[in-house]
Amino acid sequence: MELMIMITKAAEMTRRVARVWRAGGREELMARASLRLGRWMSDRYAWPERQFLLRPEDITNSAAVPRNVSASRLDRNHEPLRVGVVCFPPAQGSGGHTTLFRMIKTLQSRGHECVLYLYDRDTEDVTRHVDVIRRGWPWMDVPIRSARPRIDGIDAVLASSWETAHVVACRADRAIERYYFVQDYEPYFYPQGFLHALAEDSYRFGFKIIALGDMPAACIEAQLGVETRATVPFGCDTDTYCLLDGTDRRAVRSGVVFYAKTGADRRGYWLARRALHLFHQSHPEQAIHVVGDQVTGWSIPLTQHGSVSPRALNELYNQTIAGVSLSFTNISLVAEEMLAAGTIPVINDSPLARLGLADDGAIWAPATPDGIAAGLTEAVGGPDRSVQAAQAARTRGCSWGETGSQLAGVIEEDFGVAVSTLRAGHRTRATSAS
Repeated sequence: MELMIMITKAAEMTRRVARVWRAGGREELMARASLRLGRWMSDRYAWPERQFLLRPEDITNSAAVPRNVSASRLDRNHEPLRVGVVCFPPAQGSGGHTTLFRMIKTLQSRGHECVLYLYDRDTEDVTRHVDVIRRGWPWMDVPIRSARPRIDGIDAVLASSWETAHVVACRADRAIERYYFVQDYEPYFYPQGFLHALAEDSYRFGFKIIALGDMPAACIEAQLGVETRATVPFGCDTDTYCLLDGTDRRAVRSGVVFYAKTGADRRGYWLARRALHLFHQSHPEQAIHVVGDQVTGWSIPLTQHGSVSPRALNELYNQTIAGVSLSFTNISLVAEEMLAAGTIPVINDSPLARLGLADDGAIWAPATPDGIAAGLTEAVGGPDRSVQAAQAARTRGCSWGETGSQLAGVIEEDFGVAVSTLRAGHRTRATSAS
């Protein structure tokens, strides 16, 4: 009986393998086998648990977080302030870390002392991470320490993600003024579940929230009823991303570019892939350039540039007509950078994305393959688009220095030192402390 069962199972497996082989050949068979192996290994070795970045003792909840007892307004009226910033160790070229480090640079330029605290779940030795930062961001000349076991000896601390907000809540001295620099509404990074709830609850910790752009501020207030301390504007590195001499004329531009982030679903990789396949069918004469992550399995010709330096990326943006810039949460910085270099970004249209970017020069398209492909077709076929893009490049928003100045001004105001006047009339706002 057992032998017959084994024979039946083997025959069924043979038939399944044959069907897959007929449908896609060896490549499809290997892909499916790899997927099954990956699922087995994930279950066997608890991969999801190992990807969780916090230690159990660093998970808290808003009801258990004591409000800080800082006496900053009473007995801290001198400069410089001592400001700590908490983040995870960065990968080379991380955009979110670059934005955060720019804020630190501005704080330093205003005379404040900054310390970068790195949180590594597995070790208190951050030496190898320090080496990455020194190579990737050589202008980051601040002391770098581990966030474990304690965060102390500073006046203010700035969390930079929902996870580091939990770390600050658990490890920072209660006398430290606590801030939370929010670059995106991070609960949207996850489906409804535990991680979504942890990210959501971090905004209830009572930290002074400084939001980057209107989108996270609007979501925090609408979803949770929590007021932000301030909203600071998106910046653009216009020293790097700009029109190069002679490249604002349409005659020297061709092709489209896509900045691929394959591991973050909110960045729309699969949507862009299908849209570019459709675009190639109608415009095979336009070259397709992919930067960022290496991509596989595409059935159309493309040029992969991989991870490139900002200056090399600006040179590419000065050569292409249009680019794909997708985000299903806060607007991607890529859109501003493309515009600054004269490439027309095609962006998935959503109320959230529109909160972070003015309309100048961009094409907003439905978040479907047909919609994004049509947006690219409009960009490469519009006779006046290059003129509009060039105009948009010359009138981009504020620099990251201005963003950093506004963030620093909020902290300085709370401590009663060197209060900075926030720029009036910008599309983002700075709100008063509640």
